[in-house]
Amino acid sequence: MRVAQQRVAEIMNKGRLGDRVSKRVDLALSLLILANLIAVCLESVDSIAAIYGPQLLAFEMISVSIFAAEYVLRLWSAPKRSDLDGETATAKRLQYMFSFTGIVDLLALLPSFLQWLIPGADLRWLRVLRMIRLLKLSHYSSALEDLISAIYEERRAFGAALYLLGIALFLASALIYVAENKVQPQVFSSIPETMWWAIITLTTVGYGDVSPITPLGKLIGALTALMGVCTVALLTGIVGNAFANQLQKRKAIFEAEVDHALADGIITSDEAAHIDRLRQEFNLSEEHARAIIASLTERHRKQL
Repeated sequence: MRVAQQRVAEIMNKGRLGDRVSKRVDLALSLLILANLIAVCLESVDSIAAIYGPQLLAFEMISVSIFAAEYVLRLWSAPKRSDLDGETATAKRLQYMFSFTGIVDLLALLPSFLQWLIPGADLRWLRVLRMIRLLKLSHYSSALEDLISAIYEERRAFGAALYLLGIALFLASALIYVAENKVQPQVFSSIPETMWWAIITLTTVGYGDVSPITPLGKLIGALTALMGVCTVALLTGIVGNAFANQLQKRKAIFEAEVDHALADGIITSDEAAHIDRLRQEFNLSEEHARAIIASLTERHRKQL
């Protein structure tokens, strides 16, 4: 029983190097998720839904069955997952259920169940909710976690940039209200109403649905656009720099682990398994990991 749970946990989570079964399951589930997103989009086209409605419904039922089985297997094998904390099987299962990926796995099933249990439910909202299945790819990619971690590590700088953006938003909204309210009262009727224009201008999107017509208003608009370029570029730079620092930190930790494993001249099977788990956790490619290991191995040989 424990061996089966351990194997299921290995298969259901991101495949390790050399585990063909797990990698094939990862690929199959990823393709199924992408196919579901395409099906949801096609269902919104009335002409396609009218012709292929039964086939799309059958595909949805098959997909939900597979996702439900996946959820049950992940829940059952949770006690054997090393990345979950908890002293008991129940604690680990609860941690999975209330984790980000666990909640996404559950939410991926609910829209279809609601559609079947409540025939009159708004299909447009249910289709949108089914798009949550895209987040199931988080099982195989740490992109969202990396983004959140990067922002958290640079939270002070990120908060300072948001503060500057907030100042620019309120200042631009107030000034354009004073400049344009009398000539365009239906558009710039209040400061909250002008915030739409300020946000679009600060982000340099410029839909063109609302624009100043007075000389003073145009000057304020130009200054607002310039402030937007500075603040948005600042936010982008902070996030980009945080990602780069995070990658360098992970690379340094990975190199240190490999260097420690090579201290006796060889990498044992247990050390290799630990290094591979670390590689997956840090989202390093197999080619990158091999290059680091080869470089450190060559360095140790020269030292000997």
